Amino acid sequence: QVQLVESGGGLVQAGGSLRLSCVASGSIADINPMGWYRQAPGKQRELIASRSNADSTYYRASVKGRFTILRDNAKTTIYLEMNNLKREDTGVYYCNVVSARTDSSAFIPWGPGTQVTVSS
Repeated sequence: QVQLVESGGGLVQAGGSLRLSCVASGSIADINPMGWYRQAPGKQRELIASRSNADSTYYRASVKGRFTILRDNAKTTIYLEMNNLKREDTGVYYCNVVSARTDSSAFIPWGPGTQVTVSS
């Protein structure tokens, strides 16, 4: 079964940038689309960006214009480039498939996530 490991998070000042990576242990070429999720403190995990194999993208309004999602199927890696970070971007970031279903079987087992903390 595919496993996901996110990395690249850290502490950054508002206005700064980070690049997150999500490496899958197996092929993601058939997983379409893939996305990045964020769980802010005290809130539910939410989808913030996705990219299909046809390069169709989705961005949550709050990150549009600041974040860019990229995928490299050959490297089984999903990236999230984050610019002009704001305090409200603080949270744990995860990658996974994008599904309208809510049952856990619709998703790859969640990875550990990577913490992003934006200070003012």
